[in-house]
Amino acid sequence: MPAPSYCQKGLALERGGTAATERQVRDLQKDLRQLGYLKTGIDGRFGPATELAVKALRYDLLYNDGRSQKDDGEAPVRVIDFNRGRVPAISGIIDYMTASCIADMLDDPEFLTLPKAEDPWAENNKIKTSIGQLPSVDVPIPFLLAILQQESGLKHFNEPKGNDEDTYITVGLDKNASEKYIITSRGYGAGQYTIFHHPPKATEVEDFILNVEKNVQKAVKELRYKFDYFVMGETSGTRADDRIAEHGLGPLRYCKYSQGDPRYMKECRQCMVDSGQQNIAEGDPVFKNSSIRFEPTTYYRKASYSSIPLRKNVGCDWPYASRRYNGAGINSYHYQAIILTNVLNI
Repeated sequence: MPAPSYCQKGLALERGGTAATERQVRDLQKDLRQLGYLKTGIDGRFGPATELAVKALRYDLLYNDGRSQKDDGEAPVRVIDFNRGRVPAISGIIDYMTASCIADMLDDPEFLTLPKAEDPWAENNKIKTSIGQLPSVDVPIPFLLAILQQESGLKHFNEPKGNDEDTYITVGLDKNASEKYIITSRGYGAGQYTIFHHPPKATEVEDFILNVEKNVQKAVKELRYKFDYFVMGETSGTRADDRIAEHGLGPLRYCKYSQGDPRYMKECRQCMVDSGQQNIAEGDPVFKNSSIRFEPTTYYRKASYSSIPLRKNVGCDWPYASRRYNGAGINSYHYQAIILTNVLNI
């Protein structure tokens, strides 16, 4: 394929720079987006998000040897192999040598690029259709919708506004590291199913990244897995402390209605209404006598919430499972409060 428009000797693209045209910046953003380094935005403005994406790219060119941060397999190619001594350090600048690395990455058929949609609105409409066809026997659909709303705004592909050209798949970039430009994992699509190696494998792109329905199915399996094994698991790390504090060590509760009842795992919103609500203020314990307290974090800038359904009165363990969908620790309690609110407002 032809070299990118910004791949020119003597040309440097950087935040605050004036040498590049808007089209060159857009072309750079498009390439950073499809290579998995820019979260969103193809608008021709070289802002802080684009600068961080360039730093993440340059970091990978120096250090990404294809190994996973967790045990989910190796990447199909090693990003460091595309460097060949051309990028000596991490910076937010795209010079000719860095642009040449990008061109080589895009030319390699084993470096899988992320998909985009010609009509993202139509593709995103498939999400609710797909969810509507699911039986409420594996997971409660209202909780699934509430989680997808928080994860992606119920969007598998970005829906651009204004002069934005971005219709690529929705991506979450986890930069939970001391050096914020290091991308440690990526969540893809409506359910933000996460992998810890980069770039993705061809099977992953064809499976849950490209296919909306399969992505939703991954979210269903993940939520059920969290319910089955991370609420009342066999170890302290696989048990939900809030559930134990509020309901003890009893068996998992699927629903307050019996399986033969037509309301089984469907009347979640009404259960939220019936549970009563509480206000959460910064400094409040996440459950009675807990040492963990609500406080602002990198991901949640506020630590107070109003009219949150009382999870202990809901009558099932899905509020605790939805928290574990997000992991553990203080961020998961912020996440849980938002999910319960989403269920209430569905």
